[in-house]
Amino acid sequence: MHYFKWALIVTVLGLVLGAALGWQTTGTIGGMLSVFFICAVLAVLEISLSFDNAIVNANKLKDMTPKWQHRFLTWGIVIAVFGMRIVFPLLIVVIAANIGPWQAMVLAASQPDEYSRIMQEAHLPIAAFGGTFLMMVGLSFFFDHEKDVHWVRWLEGRMQKYATIRGIEVAIALITVLIFSRFFDPAESEVFFRSAIWGLLTFLLVEVLGGLLDSSQQTLQAGAKGGLGAFLYLEVLDASFSFDGVIGAFALTHNLFVIAIGLGIGAMYVRSMTIMLVEKGTLTAYRFLEHGAFYAIIALSVIMFVQPLVHIPEVVTGLGGATLIGISLWASIRWNRSNGVARA
Repeated sequence: MHYFKWALIVTVLGLVLGAALGWQTTGTIGGMLSVFFICAVLAVLEISLSFDNAIVNANKLKDMTPKWQHRFLTWGIVIAVFGMRIVFPLLIVVIAANIGPWQAMVLAASQPDEYSRIMQEAHLPIAAFGGTFLMMVGLSFFFDHEKDVHWVRWLEGRMQKYATIRGIEVAIALITVLIFSRFFDPAESEVFFRSAIWGLLTFLLVEVLGGLLDSSQQTLQAGAKGGLGAFLYLEVLDASFSFDGVIGAFALTHNLFVIAIGLGIGAMYVRSMTIMLVEKGTLTAYRFLEHGAFYAIIALSVIMFVQPLVHIPEVVTGLGGATLIGISLWASIRWNRSNGVARA
């Protein structure tokens, strides 16, 4: 439990702050309890949606230098909580409504319904951008010619076989985007496709930048440059995971500050889970756990493409990813038992 000490402290402080905010805005016990409950639900929502994020973070962090591990788990969590849960929703409104940051803050505080409407109108480009980026993350894991551990062997074996074909992940992602773009009217289709291309370019640019900064893409050798490349990759990845949670939070409340509290609490648990996975070597002990996380990432990317067409409850998204990870954990335990491997 010591891994979750700070997460529990932030939980208590966040829920107290949420209750105080509810009392201040409503002046009633019922209103206070309502905001308290919403903050708790948002925290659970963020944890369920980002559990696979913790596994992917741990996969990258285990190869980083201790100095850059510490920087990601300190500076990175500040960027994740403050940047993606507060600044990002404000930035969307600044761009969409063509107003200044301070005006957007005032709008969030005084006209939450209007603020939420602007956020929902920006859902399509956000879903296209984030879905494409996450799809590339998932496909890049499976289309790896050096990958030698397979969970769904008949599928992953074929993916590894064709991994030597240059650009196959990009082709699959673009074909998927083209298929989904046909379901929108011409104006929306153009927005969807353009945003998806930016998501693809962002992934490729991060990969190129990581390759330039890292002395080796494979090992992330010691030194500030290697750590910086992985740090930037993880920050963009965390941002992509946050898109769905931030947008989904507006289904529960239009109050930006309540959303920031609830999702901030959840982000702390993701950080704690990441540290635990790295230090305890859980990814090594459970050989298919990482596979489950990347399947969940691909599933989430498809869900983000579908959501502008058909509303999918956030609880379904979260439970779907958690189910895939749970099945992969169960398969790992079975493999360990059948092969006489002791749990780490």
